[in-house]
Amino acid sequence: MTHYSGGCHCGAIRFEVDIDTGKPVMCNCSRCAKLGWAMGFAPLTSFRLTAEGKLTEYLFHKERIRHQFCTACGIESFAYSTAPDGTPTVAINLNCLDGIDAHALALKAYVYDGASI
Repeated sequence: MTHYSGGCHCGAIRFEVDIDTGKPVMCNCSRCAKLGWAMGFAPLTSFRLTAEGKLTEYLFHKERIRHQFCTACGIESFAYSTAPDGTPTVAINLNCLDGIDAHALALKAYVYDGASI
């Protein structure tokens, strides 16, 4: 786990997270395929909002993932969910972490078949 800061494009939403970026996930569901973001997952206890700006939430399909968007710039930098074992989890848009090359990480990503669920 490495400590990162990150946030949306305009800076209204900022956060800190301890996360392992070595195992990114890409999803092929109808939503994620259009966004093309590489995800990393961390326990909610490893995540802290440092600037909340104006968040809005988007739910779809089974409404298990609470996608969080900045109302100013429209970027989704993270989403709240629950891991299969029941642990409260946050999905981080690795493109929103400061100082990393998320495109390079995406090349070694695990592709989750969200289109089949």
